[in-house]
Amino acid sequence: MFARTSFLDASAHSLKRVWPGTATCLLIALAASFVATLHQGPPMLYALLFGTVVHYQSLEDRTAPGVDFCSRTLLRLGVGLLGARITWEQVASLGAPTVLIVLGAVASTLLCGWWLAKALRLPAALGVLAGGATAICGASAALAIAAVLPRAREDETPPERHALIVVVMATLLSTVAMVAYPVIARRLQLSPADAGLFIGGSIHDVAQVVVAGYSLSPAAGDAASVVKLLRVSLLVVVVLGVSIASRRGAAPRERGPKALARRLGGLVPGFLWLFVAMATLNSLGLLRQVEHELGIASRACLMLGVAGLGMKTSFPHLSRAGWRPVLLMVATGAWLALVLLGAVWTRG
Repeated sequence: MFARTSFLDASAHSLKRVWPGTATCLLIALAASFVATLHQGPPMLYALLFGTVVHYQSLEDRTAPGVDFCSRTLLRLGVGLLGARITWEQVASLGAPTVLIVLGAVASTLLCGWWLAKALRLPAALGVLAGGATAICGASAALAIAAVLPRAREDETPPERHALIVVVMATLLSTVAMVAYPVIARRLQLSPADAGLFIGGSIHDVAQVVVAGYSLSPAAGDAASVVKLLRVSLLVVVVLGVSIASRRGAAPRERGPKALARRLGGLVPGFLWLFVAMATLNSLGLLRQVEHELGIASRACLMLGVAGLGMKTSFPHLSRAGWRPVLLMVATGAWLALVLLGAVWTRG
């Protein structure tokens, strides 16, 4: 009885600590959603920009715990729930040639981001984030990868600030691609399957893939949607790879089964296990009754997380990034599009 009372007291204390900052993020997310609906714009970008306006609130003792809770815990929960949008049957229906093309495009874009960051003398973390966001699913991928990157030293830029730059650019470039890529597909007279591969394999955001694909034809929209789901399913692989690479050699090796379990737990964050579990349950047909609700919950958590990330930075921070991150994002996006167009042209 005493233990139960202590648990309830601790939970009430934690809720009291995070509530003011969480409520602030909630207001920002609601305002961003309203403006996005009003102007047909990207909600995450609005939430990010609105959050930067009240950056000073993230430094207040009263709101800081809640902002951190949204930008870390709720953000990771939202990424994990994305798995409910995927079934392994949809991925398998694409066929081996298409799957191999998408895998090659994703891998080469990740390498392109890392190499370009090195060539432009930018941090490696920014290159990984740019490549991952472009190759997988834009803002969601950038946020998921940033969540497993090691914390920066005092003299380094934190991964969260790199993620903000990538999220802004990925959203803007994805909006441009949503308009431009269907025009390119028409000019090249691509078949519905090829147009779906090009659009679904190159545009960042899921919703914008759907809009661009179905603006061509229902068949192209269906193909683009499934190709995009394949890219989203690769999120767990990419994040796991980044997690392993970033922790390699970071700590001395311990021996024994318990030490091995701790290392595996550290390499595979909880939200990745949730992602895989959601995708597996959805593949088994066990989430059909709640699939829509889980999608809403995922978007809500991501919006709150992005609002919290926005509050952790400011416009001067973004402006100091300079032109090189912009060039990095544009170049990785162009690389992915050219790789897919080349693959479509070759197999046609």
